[in-house]
Amino acid sequence: MFILRATAKLRQRIGLSAPHDGEQSTTLLGDWYATMLPWRPQVALLVNERTLLPVLMPLAPAATMPTRAADQVGAVLAAHSVPDLVIRAEVDQMRQWRIAPTANRSIVGIMTDFAFLADTWRNAAKPNLLDLAVRLAATPCSPLYQRHVRPDRELAAIVQQISS
Repeated sequence: MFILRATAKLRQRIGLSAPHDGEQSTTLLGDWYATMLPWRPQVALLVNERTLLPVLMPLAPAATMPTRAADQVGAVLAAHSVPDLVIRAEVDQMRQWRIAPTANRSIVGIMTDFAFLADTWRNAAKPNLLDLAVRLAATPCSPLYQRHVRPDRELAAIVQQISS
């Protein structure tokens, strides 16, 4: 199970399902933060709390976005050459989810930065969201400066630890 920590606007669109006290993500990567981008068509931006890995996906239909998030996360992990066994385990754990409010202002700030960059870098009315997410993952992020600087490198380090 994973916890999707959504902004207030996104929670209104998909419905609120707060976790029970003490409930935590059981996935390797932990909680995901999400917001919506006001593009046409609208896009959901997810950012992993542990790695700051960004994932972009179509928002519509909004009510099913949390259910569809697992497959999109799997596609982004595959694009970063994460081993299939790790991807399957992560996606399987993400089949159950809970929605909660955001709890980390630093991650919300990173989402704001990613949203600005994604809007700047998209070059079409219907951009390739997977390619854009991979490009965003190469962005240096200040919370990662003491470790691996970029979300893609942070993800690679975590996968390397698991594989060892």
